[in-house]
Amino acid sequence: MLVLACGAIAREVLAVVRLNGWTHVDVRCLPAKLHLRPELIAGAVDARLGQLGARYERTFVAYADCGTGGELDRVLEAHGAERLTGLHCYGVFAGSDTLDALQNEEPGTFYLTDFLARHFDALVVRPLGLDRHPELLDDVFGNYRRLVYLAQTDDGALDARARAAADRLGLAYERRFTGYGRLATELTRFAGGQRAA
Repeated sequence: MLVLACGAIAREVLAVVRLNGWTHVDVRCLPAKLHLRPELIAGAVDARLGQLGARYERTFVAYADCGTGGELDRVLEAHGAERLTGLHCYGVFAGSDTLDALQNEEPGTFYLTDFLARHFDALVVRPLGLDRHPELLDDVFGNYRRLVYLAQTDDGALDARARAAADRLGLAYERRFTGYGRLATELTRFAGGQRAA
């Protein structure tokens, strides 16, 4: 069995596989930087499954839709693969109902996961040019009111990084522990040989 994972959740995918002792599951990853260019995700998954897919009886893609607008689903159908349910990893970790409640409570919410807290400068600050042009901060984040860190682990250093990111953006800070959320459930179903309903 193959799990083709987004690099942004690779650490969590590998942790679930390791914790369960699944020696029958191979994990391969695509670059996390694809999160910055969601229009490239479906093509990258298609190419990688073209290289690897025939070697495996079953394939699970550890991506949600992730901004592909359904393109990823078309690729997966062609390869007979399945993926994480939902629109993005925030919903996978927090649960759709919790995420909907957070959004309804404050639509101007910016989210971080462990990965994004760890790589905030590389994936948010530098790509948006905020390190070179701090005057853009209001233009980019002016409509946000809070930053919610959806924590997969209890890591004080990551909590400090997430809090520093909120401070840098001038946002109120909130931490919600999610653990691996639906990621663990869906990987367990796949590794046990069950198909999605």
